[in-house]
Amino acid sequence: MISAKGIVKLWEKRALKIEKRIRLVVSVILLSALMLFASFFNLNKAVYYLPFILLLTYFFTYFSLLEGIKKMSWYGLFLMPVVTSLSFFLFYYLFPVRWLTRLPFLIIYGISLYAVILCSNIFNVGVEKSLGLYRAAFSINFFFQTVVIFFAFIFMASLKQFFWINFFGGGVISFFLSWQLFWTIKLDKQLDKGLLGYSALISLILAELALFCSFIPFQSSTFAIFLTCIYYSLTGLIYNLIDQKLFKETIREYLLVLVFVFIISCLSISWR
Repeated sequence: MISAKGIVKLWEKRALKIEKRIRLVVSVILLSALMLFASFFNLNKAVYYLPFILLLTYFFTYFSLLEGIKKMSWYGLFLMPVVTSLSFFLFYYLFPVRWLTRLPFLIIYGISLYAVILCSNIFNVGVEKSLGLYRAAFSINFFFQTVVIFFAFIFMASLKQFFWINFFGGGVISFFLSWQLFWTIKLDKQLDKGLLGYSALISLILAELALFCSFIPFQSSTFAIFLTCIYYSLTGLIYNLIDQKLFKETIREYLLVLVFVFIISCLSISWR
């Protein structure tokens, strides 16, 4: 009788015969189809499909990568695809449910998921940091992190009466995303406690700011943009610190972005 481990190895052997790019395209198409199916239900019912979407996102990411996944890679390589599916799923229900919004949403989701899994593949194959391919993957991954966390914050802001969701939700998502970003700097196979410390710091700051901003009459979009900018600036500074590239010019650039968005956010407050 074939054991479960034997079945998995047999499946992997057959899956490896399929070209990696084809596996990636098939995975994105199937996940987009699943997202399309879920979009026909309202949020109260569609939320029951969310665990399946997340589990299948993890599975199809594994199907796309398949080779060389070891230790911390099981977390670092899979986190962004799963969180991308989660954030897009929740963000979709902020819009009227109709074909006019459904089709563009699915196209953007498919392209985004393809890009995110492709970045995971580049990290997985161990491309040298000095190569442009790694730098491009890191930049794209960072970009989609800001998109994902913006979607998350704007969804949380739409639940205006639940300020505690902003606190816990903002803290949790910023912790995991920042850890994944810092992990991609060195792609260590072992858990780095220093990275956890940096992520915990960012998580605490974002959670407290999300809680504080819950009691300020921000519009949902302003709330999300402000906190996303905080995340972008903090992770950017710490990334450069870890990578030993934290120069005065770098600090000035991130602080200027932060100050600019802070001023715009304050000017948008309406106390009426």
